[in-house]
Amino acid sequence: MTTQYWLVKTEPEAYSWETFVKEKRTDWTGVRNYQARNHLKAMRKGDRVLFYASVTTKAVLGIAEVTKSAFPDATAEVVGWVAVELKAIAPLPRPVALAQIKAEPSLKDMALLRQSRLSVMPLSNAEFKKLTALGGF
Repeated sequence: MTTQYWLVKTEPEAYSWETFVKEKRTDWTGVRNYQARNHLKAMRKGDRVLFYASVTTKAVLGIAEVTKSAFPDATAEVVGWVAVELKAIAPLPRPVALAQIKAEPSLKDMALLRQSRLSVMPLSNAEFKKLTALGGF
């Protein structure tokens, strides 16, 4: 199976990159959008994930990896919502700001720009490579 690529978004006040790095792993819980849930269900162990801090930071900050595929979200009050386990891999040497992403022609079709409110979204291999290159990785 080939590696898939994803982007997850969170508000730094709710869960920051720094907290993630300190904890090393986290269950990515609390997703309550059907499309985002379907993306969580599609994630596989070993997939690569970019961590995007929304609202105040508005930048891709680091790289993570899926270490456990979809399982029931313990924070959900209704059956059917899922979570995945993520492991922090490395920070990007340079955060990739939303303005940079918008200015990059090769990223114009990226889900982040088309569905900005979606908290879990797929990335193409080319998008992942471009974003990590912009971040100096």
